[in-house]
Amino acid sequence: MTREQFIALVESSQRAFRRFLVALCCGDSQLADDIAQESYVKAYLSCHELSALEKFNAWLYRIGYNTFVSHKRAERCTVDYDSAGRMAADDASDSAFRYQELYMALDGLPANERSAILLFYMEGYAIKEISVITGASQDAVKQYLSRGRKHLRGMLSDN
Repeated sequence: MTREQFIALVESSQRAFRRFLVALCCGDSQLADDIAQESYVKAYLSCHELSALEKFNAWLYRIGYNTFVSHKRAERCTVDYDSAGRMAADDASDSAFRYQELYMALDGLPANERSAILLFYMEGYAIKEISVITGASQDAVKQYLSRGRKHLRGMLSDN
């Protein structure tokens, strides 16, 4: 893959990829931008490994997902949940709260369920593609979707 091909593929998928990462990060756009940047660097450094250009999006989403999981593993919580919500509310404009209820519900899901829900409903990936992106079996992805829907339904109906 040439540099120009890589740039063209990134430009064509950038908006959807960022939307996925923002949702995966439960509305934390700064974290999503950091993960996106790190994912693009990793993708560029290993783009010679991609043999089929038509699979670029799934390949990039896999890199983004793995980067997110690595970040979450290394993350150390230094502020309790209520304080963090108040800090975020102080700095955010009204438009930032548009999807707050959904982001809070998504944040309550395990990462595997959240990823499956976002990739399936928000990005339109098929179960087989989600399986490739997340590294889980197709049956596991179906189970994540089922559990995730059930958990979201319960969390969103409580509010």
